[in-house]
Amino acid sequence: MQLLDAFDLNTLWDDYGVVGDLVPFTVGFPRADIHELLSPDILHQVIKGTFKDHLVAWVGEYLGLVHGTTRAAAIMADIDRRIAAVPSFPGLRHFPEGRGFKQWTGDDSKALMKVYLPALAGHVPPQMLRALSAFMDFCYLVRRDVISEDNLKAIDVALDRFQRERIVFEESGVQTSGFSLPRQHSILHYRKNIQLFAAPNGLCSSITEAKHIKAVKEPWRRSSRFEALGQMLVTNARLDKLSAARVDFDARGMLVGPCSILSAATTLDLSEGPSIPEQPSGFDKAKAKEMALIAAKDDDGGPAEDGVTAQVTLAKCPARGYPGQLEALAEYIRVPQLTELTRRFLYDKLNPGYSSSQITSDHYPDITSHISVFPSAIATYYAPSDYSGIGGALSMRIGLMVFAGQ
Repeated sequence: MQLLDAFDLNTLWDDYGVVGDLVPFTVGFPRADIHELLSPDILHQVIKGTFKDHLVAWVGEYLGLVHGTTRAAAIMADIDRRIAAVPSFPGLRHFPEGRGFKQWTGDDSKALMKVYLPALAGHVPPQMLRALSAFMDFCYLVRRDVISEDNLKAIDVALDRFQRERIVFEESGVQTSGFSLPRQHSILHYRKNIQLFAAPNGLCSSITEAKHIKAVKEPWRRSSRFEALGQMLVTNARLDKLSAARVDFDARGMLVGPCSILSAATTLDLSEGPSIPEQPSGFDKAKAKEMALIAAKDDDGGPAEDGVTAQVTLAKCPARGYPGQLEALAEYIRVPQLTELTRRFLYDKLNPGYSSSQITSDHYPDITSHISVFPSAIATYYAPSDYSGIGGALSMRIGLMVFAGQ
């Protein structure tokens, strides 16, 4: 409010990115200065804002100004071919049509950032490449899960480089009005905001924005598409009730442990007629059969992560050329302690109440079965952030590189 009193509307917009004739609804709230409560928004300010709407668009405008429409179109086609030619690699997305999206999403922009810079080499001035490189350094630094004091210094360095190198867009006639743009202005406050609110990727609006999918898009797809609002509200109400029921059942312990009757019933071959050698006392065979039939008809699955805080999924096919026995594998990859480490790891997993450090290796289980080597695995765990999305589950690929042989 002090800014509103001190400057005119043009100065507020040009120098501070503030629309002075719009008064926040919180202006009368005690201790609720909306400008002090604004947190960083990586998605709209950095990724979709500065990168997609500014830098990518400015590159296209530069090519048009310098080379003309026809030549610029040929250069953009070559850039698209370079992007489409990126080889397959874990963590890199393949763009078969280059950067020609009908509708850009935040994930599209994030994936394009990884391959966009080398695709421009030779088509734009070196200073323009340096500006893009500095901005991407800034972007990847602020997207970290953990930001240290050294990272804050690196953020300052990257931001200073970006501000110094982006002048090329003004000098080339692309951005003649300067850089008093709200979304680029916002990145000047990231260091302070990180110190106030911690890592920005845990505050990004894409987390709350993802609710739009669950609350609007998915219910709309389930509707008849005609006057769908009422149907969508009913769907959301039912989903809320199911969620509340699940929480209530979980609190009562109704979802913990096996159901003895249902477990026994589901092992029956109902077409041949049930036969249970040992039935618990009070076991009702007819009731068990009825429950099994109900379960078979209503088996529509459920959340895959029930009670699981983390899981690892191996690649579909094992790597070829590796020995099938553990001792031979240890010798092949030249890690002689692999056998003992594997046995120790297996002991800890089989005996969670005991520590392998308190016993000798003689008590570790022997491993005589066939061993397979997998080139990669996917680890899934809960870490709510911009990367993880609304559900909080983060999936990361673990790659394996083994230097083996003589």
